Amino acid sequence: MNIVLFHSTYGLRPAVRAAADRLRAAGHVVWTPDLFGERTFETVEEGMAFNDEIGKDELLKRAVLAAAPYSERGLVYAGFSLGASVAQTLALGDEKARGLLLLHGTSDLAPGVTVDDLPVQLHVAEPDPFETDDWLSAWYLQMGRAGADVEVYRYAGAGHLYTDPDLPDYDEEAAQATWRVALGFLDTL
Repeated sequence: MNIVLFHSTYGLRPAVRAAADRLRAAGHVVWTPDLFGERTFETVEEGMAFNDEIGKDELLKRAVLAAAPYSERGLVYAGFSLGASVAQTLALGDEKARGLLLLHGTSDLAPGVTVDDLPVQLHVAEPDPFETDDWLSAWYLQMGRAGADVEVYRYAGAGHLYTDPDLPDYDEEAAQATWRVALGFLDTL
C-alpha cells in the first residue's frame, strides 16, 4: 500500500519517522512530508503558534503539493493529530484515495463532501482534550453521511499523542494496540 503520513503540530519528529519505518517493515511504501520546513517544536503551544503563522491554507497547499506526485497510485492518507486533520481533508478530496488512517485527530468536513465507502480508521485517547466526546459523535455521523466506512478505537487513560514515546502522553500498551489494529486495517485495503 502507498501511504502518505503527515506529522503533528510538533513537526517531523523521530516518532513519525519510526512510525513510517514500522509501516515500511510491514511492506508498505511510505512518504513523510515535512510541512514545517524542518522545524520541530518541544511544546504543543509552540507548534500551534507556528501553524497559525503558516495558516491553514498554506499548510494544505504544502500537503497537496507533497501528496500530488503519488496520488495517481491510490494513496492511503494518514496522520498524527494536526496531520490527521490534513490527511482527512486530502483523502476526502481525492477520488482515488484507498483509505484514511487517523491517529489522534480529525477535522471538520467541508459541506457537500461525499465519498464512495472510503475505509476510515480513527485511533484516539479517551478522554482527549482535542477530540471531545461530543465532537467525535458529530464527526462520526458526518463521516457516515458523507459515505465513509468508519471504525473508531478509543484508548481509556491514554494522553492525546500516546503513540509518541518521546512525549509525556506516551502509553506503551495503547500504542502497541493501535499499531496492531492499524496494521490489520491497512492489510485489508
